[in-house]
Amino acid sequence: MAKEFVKKKVWDILTNYLEINSLRKTPERYAILDAVYSIDGHFTIEELNELLESRNFPVSRATLYNTMRLFIKLRLITRHRFIGQTKYESCYNNEDHIHQVCTICGSVSEVHSKAIAEAIGSTRLKRFNKDGFTLYIYGICSKCQAKLTRKKNSKHNRNTTSK
Repeated sequence: MAKEFVKKKVWDILTNYLEINSLRKTPERYAILDAVYSIDGHFTIEELNELLESRNFPVSRATLYNTMRLFIKLRLITRHRFIGQTKYESCYNNEDHIHQVCTICGSVSEVHSKAIAEAIGSTRLKRFNKDGFTLYIYGICSKCQAKLTRKKNSKHNRNTTSK
C-alpha cells in the first residue's frame, strides 16, 4: 500500500477520533504521527524523539508518551515489550507477523510464515473475534549461538590441554 495513501488513512482515523471526542487537533499529534509512519520497522521513544528534533519539531516527553498512548488506543501503533526494551511499530494495514527474539543479545527480527499465519487464521476462538496477531518466538540467534560454541570449545580445549 502506497505510503501517501496510508498517511491519509491514519490522518483520517486520528482526525475523526479527535473530532468525535471534542479533542484538539494539535500540530504535535500530527507531527508525531508523520514521524511514526516514516519509520520502517521497530523504534524506541528515544529514536522517535531524535527524529522529531531532527525535523525541528521537538515535543515534550509528556506529549510524546501521551500521544503514543492515544495511537495505541486507536491501533495506529503497537507496543512491543522485548527483552529489556520497549519498542513501537506502526501497524495500520500491517500484516500479521512473527518476531524472533534472542534471549541473549535481545536482537529482534521478523519472520514471514504463511503456514503459521494460515494456522492462526483458521483457528476458531470461542466468543472472540480476532483481527490480527503478533507472535514472539524466543531463542538464541546464530551470532550468539556461534559465540557460545566458541566459548564452549575454548573452555574444552583449555581443560584437555591442562591435563
